[in-house]
Amino acid sequence: MNIKDPNKIFRRSIIKGFFEPQLINLDFKKSSVKHPSINGDGLMQSDLLHVFFDIETGSDYPDGDEWFIVDMLFPYDVKLPDNLKGTDYFTTILVDEGKTYWHHRELIRYKYGKSKRLDSALEFIESKYKELHKLLEPLQKDLK
Repeated sequence: MNIKDPNKIFRRSIIKGFFEPQLINLDFKKSSVKHPSINGDGLMQSDLLHVFFDIETGSDYPDGDEWFIVDMLFPYDVKLPDNLKGTDYFTTILVDEGKTYWHHRELIRYKYGKSKRLDSALEFIESKYKELHKLLEPLQKDLK
């Protein structure tokens, strides 16, 4: 077995065993939206922004058991204001039929050396979700 396989197994375990249950405790629920490039279910607090866990990217690195990527998907083919575009906020992601969705990716490091900082990583995910969700709220009326 190469390093990629155990890293994906470990990442999936930490997400399923810690991050997803903790987010559900924070009023997240299963998302009905499917991510165009990440397999698996996502979570959401509202239908505006959806959280997915990317266990594939970087799983071939030796330290791939210490981090993963969270992808926050805004699954609407709408034009975003320029102040919401860019790596700090949202970039485009192409989907079927020529549609463009928006997403934000964050590297989540939950292990530093021998210490695990799961709670800090969870707090970061929640705070980033709230920050991005608040930025998108003015667009919500245009999505109906």
